[in-house]
Amino acid sequence: MSAALYVVATPLGNLADLSPRAITTLREVRLVAAEDTRRTRTLLSHIDAHPTLLSVHAHAEPARFEQVMTVLRRGDAVALVSDAGTPVVSDPGATLVARVVEEGFPVVCVPGPSAVTAALSVSGFTADRYTFLGFLPRKGRDRAALLQQVADGPWTTVLFEAANRLERLLDELRAVCGAERKAVVARELTKLHEAVQSGTLGELAVYYAARPARGEVTLVVAGAGKVRAAAHDPAAAADLARALLAEGLSRKDAATRLAREADLPRHEAYRLVNEQ
Repeated sequence: MSAALYVVATPLGNLADLSPRAITTLREVRLVAAEDTRRTRTLLSHIDAHPTLLSVHAHAEPARFEQVMTVLRRGDAVALVSDAGTPVVSDPGATLVARVVEEGFPVVCVPGPSAVTAALSVSGFTADRYTFLGFLPRKGRDRAALLQQVADGPWTTVLFEAANRLERLLDELRAVCGAERKAVVARELTKLHEAVQSGTLGELAVYYAARPARGEVTLVVAGAGKVRAAAHDPAAAADLARALLAEGLSRKDAATRLAREADLPRHEAYRLVNEQ
């Protein structure tokens, strides 16, 4: 394989989800940069792959990145993997990818499992547009601001959370979004004890207060709806106008869509589009 960084998605749990291309890549690269080498070693053993393993985690020292660059400069290929799913998504791999790009080496995607899209696919909520917020800050104004963003956002929101903090998150979301907002807790996706629990935030808060969650958790929260998020929030309507223009729509078509999707009068929609 030529000198490149291969960003390889790995299974969330079920090893059968590892693609044939990912298997070939992991068998042929010289080095695998992994978030947790212990977990990755198990995966590599399963597919009879024997590259050198290097730990590149969130607190890795610069010397670790230099080791990767040395392999690439020598003309060998490197793979980047996370503990599970697609690297860089709520994962420290972005720093390494940026370094490789900066030095002019190719970065190649080997796509596959992602907890974000897996949870969206079973949620029953629209995913034409969605917001991914990953793990929220533990406390403070940043956390409060993002919780409010979930409450006001017009589109479906996906979050990650540790199982032992899920009950608190559901309580806080219930407070800012209202107890009747619909949500889905997707737990242990693709694993033996996979569970997808749907309901309102109020119902889910009660459910998990009585049955503490275990394992990996992805939370999907329904959007606020077009009237609350746009007609009652000019900033959200302006965001939607920009998104429609970014799709390549003409101003006329963008205004028509904005009026429909944001439940705005046509003259107001035209004004917002023309201001972008």
